[in-house]
Amino acid sequence: MAGYTVRLLGQDETDLFRRIRLEGLRREPAAFASSAADWEQLHDDEWRRRLTVGPVVAALRSGEPVGLMGLLPERGRRTAHRATLVMVYVRREERGAGLADRMLATLLAAAATIGLRQIELHVSAENPAALGFYRRAGFAEAGRLPAGFVHEGREVEEILMVRRLAAVNAPRGR
Repeated sequence: MAGYTVRLLGQDETDLFRRIRLEGLRREPAAFASSAADWEQLHDDEWRRRLTVGPVVAALRSGEPVGLMGLLPERGRRTAHRATLVMVYVRREERGAGLADRMLATLLAAAATIGLRQIELHVSAENPAALGFYRRAGFAEAGRLPAGFVHEGREVEEILMVRRLAAVNAPRGR
């Protein structure tokens, strides 16, 4: 995997975050509940907030972003042990290089440091490659949403998947 770097993004990397997030939404619109139009209208402050609300990892090839993955932690006291895996994207021509595995490992390590115990995600039932990746990564199906989102006027079923992490004794501060 020469030339690839996988790392957490810092709060000052909004432009890099914006580039790869919009690329993913534009190139793979059927894979996301959000649309490029939803994100294109965001102000800079909102981009910064979304970058810093939870850990965000980017995969870079020679400094250029080619993948993205983030965690959106729950905010309530009774749910602060949970987060949702969001914004999962790897540029099509970069797939198969193990970048998704490396990004997920980096995020799970970050999750452990902030006391998360459970990672959840929603994935299109029409995305067998993503379903296979999540199953191999230890996620199990927990339910289905018959019309999880609508793409081009068509309802798309989403599958809810969950992965438990090792329990952490120290509660997560908020």
